[in-house]
Amino acid sequence: MAKSKSELLEEAKALKLYVTAKNTVAEITAAIEAAGVDAEAEPEREAKTAKAGKRSAKGVEEAEAKAEKIEHQKHREEETVEAESKPKAPVKPARSRLERRGKNFRKAAENIEPNKSYDLKEALELAVKTNPVKFDATVELHVNLNVDPRQADQNIRDNLILPAGTGKTVRVAAFTDDTVSNADVSGIETITKALDKGAIEFDVLVCAPANMAKLGKYARLLGPRGLMPNPKSGTVTTDLDKAVAEAKAGRVEYRVDSTGIVHLGIGKVSFGGDKLLQNAQAVFASLRSNKPSSIKGNYMRAVHVTTTMGPSILVDASTTN
Repeated sequence: MAKSKSELLEEAKALKLYVTAKNTVAEITAAIEAAGVDAEAEPEREAKTAKAGKRSAKGVEEAEAKAEKIEHQKHREEETVEAESKPKAPVKPARSRLERRGKNFRKAAENIEPNKSYDLKEALELAVKTNPVKFDATVELHVNLNVDPRQADQNIRDNLILPAGTGKTVRVAAFTDDTVSNADVSGIETITKALDKGAIEFDVLVCAPANMAKLGKYARLLGPRGLMPNPKSGTVTTDLDKAVAEAKAGRVEYRVDSTGIVHLGIGKVSFGGDKLLQNAQAVFASLRSNKPSSIKGNYMRAVHVTTTMGPSILVDASTTN
């Protein structure tokens, strides 16, 4: 007697076959018969496997996994070869450093001839002309010296007063209880109370040698900011009135960096070429006076002038004398 579709579905469900009510009676019957054939063949396959070795169940599984891995690797290699055979899209060339700059910078740089060495006076006038910003920018001097800063006698460091000043308003503090003319802040107690709170309300700190011991506890606060008084910078002296006057008049300090370059601001764009030239000549005179006796050959490798955010101008080092 033929079984109904519902009975066939129950039987297929018991055999865990993937059939639904959408399948026809013939399709469900064929699936049940196929499952019966596989069930009868399973003991025979199990009988053919050995207990151990390559023909064991574990060995067969490992062989099948290895074959599948090889097939997968072969497929990946084919995909790689196919991808390499495809024509590559053209690579857009990287923009130059000048092209990545802003519009105002590029326009200013058009006034400077590439690889040309300018006379010092001409370079300073050109720096003023090529200032790309609206504010009164600082004119900077960068001098690459033929020195090795690791050698004690070649670690160039000095201070000087710029003839035309720096163009900056300098706040000077005097670490003393005596009255110091022109000092913006004075008094040991006043300054120490501010330093205890981490507040620094000055740009230059001058101190008498006798009071330096009281500043020792603030070395970690002042040192990294370049504000710790130092005899080499003229900020540790017995004549505090003179030190304050010089600081306000435009005293600057420079020191060669680890690559042998001195970086120093020599004034503002508003100074004009003549005042900037006076300051630059004073800086070069100071650098030449500090030339180590062990240096042979060219002392100044390269000189560049620039403004804040402005293009760099190469200066002929022979015109700095």
